[in-house]
Amino acid sequence: MSGVMKIAVRKFGPFEQSIAEFWAQFCEETGCDLELEAIPMDLHPLYEATLGATNGLASGDWDIALLNTDWISEAVETGAIVSLSPFMDQNPPEGFPEAWSEALLKMQTFGGAAYGLPFHDGPECLVFRKDLIEDPAEQSAFRDRFGKALKVPETWSELIEIATFFHRPEQNLYGTVVAGYPDGHNTVFDLCLQIWARGGSLTDDQGRVNIQHQAAEDALSFYRTLFNSENLLHPDSCELDSVQAGLAFSRGEVAMMVNWFGFASMCEVDPGSKVKGKVDIAPVPAAEADMKGVSLNAYWMYTIGSGSTNKQWAYEFIRFATNAQNDKRLTLNGGIGCRKSTWFDTEVNQDIPYYHKLEALHQNSKTLPRKSNWASISEVIDQLVLRVRDTQDDISALLAESQQAINKIENETVVPYGN
Repeated sequence: MSGVMKIAVRKFGPFEQSIAEFWAQFCEETGCDLELEAIPMDLHPLYEATLGATNGLASGDWDIALLNTDWISEAVETGAIVSLSPFMDQNPPEGFPEAWSEALLKMQTFGGAAYGLPFHDGPECLVFRKDLIEDPAEQSAFRDRFGKALKVPETWSELIEIATFFHRPEQNLYGTVVAGYPDGHNTVFDLCLQIWARGGSLTDDQGRVNIQHQAAEDALSFYRTLFNSENLLHPDSCELDSVQAGLAFSRGEVAMMVNWFGFASMCEVDPGSKVKGKVDIAPVPAAEADMKGVSLNAYWMYTIGSGSTNKQWAYEFIRFATNAQNDKRLTLNGGIGCRKSTWFDTEVNQDIPYYHKLEALHQNSKTLPRKSNWASISEVIDQLVLRVRDTQDDISALLAESQQAINKIENETVVPYGN
């Protein structure tokens, strides 16, 4: 062996499996004799290992890292990763850029240079058990109880009503699940969805994060009500992250949830899924019937560390891993491919009948603010949501306190690249 290719991976079985398969085939086809060292990590350890205390991407600890859109601005501004554009100019990825939706190329582009290539996609959506919704006996029982038809919920109040109807702990079936684990992501994403559902925004006209407004207060009030409900949530919601919540759904423990599209897809391809063929997806619910719910578009991408001594091989691997064949393979392994060809692939849609709906989900989606200080701001928002959930403290006062902390972070760091 002439060396090691070190890759920092988001801990998730389909990710780990796919990268191992891609690497084996890549070496076979190219003759690369680097040994793969792919280390899977949960979110916090992954951030710390790549961009946090150890600054591993810049120091040479990692050649490649899977980074999500929350972190990309910080990675670029601190010089932790390199631009891929010089490599792409010499040997562009297959079909670049037309093969991808513009929604999956914007977040990693700075000054016309691309700092990452999409790895795993999947906006947030409503994932539900269609076998329960469509069951004639359930429809009859729901009509008897509520005096109206049982249908896929379009508003959050409808979701709560239907989830309450299907909440049957004695059958190990719970109405819904919320990823409440405090990792700086799950609770932040949920608050964003609730703010957007009410027509609110995360930033002001100057691009500074501002959550001290009525839409945020209403969103947090709803979130508190959700967690205080006794006949609605999976009992482990406070300890589950989005992956674990998705696994609970695939085990048949949950009637419906708002989560990443990938966890719907996983139900169809994971051999351990107990709900294969029983799942469908729909848009994120709205706050009111005359409004429209908004999805959150966040995605994972391959990046190359500035301290890597294997940059050329790293790029060649990324180029190989993101080709059409491997994008589809990732999808069939349980991830979410990012190419348009995968979204409409006949075989993929036979296995995952709702896969083609990805395009429509992207059309009504928003992204988090593209800011190099987002990791710090998200910690403040995370703590805000937890305090709202776990106490009865005044929400308006909590918002004011949190906004002061956010303002301090904004005043101490640089202006964002844009939203």
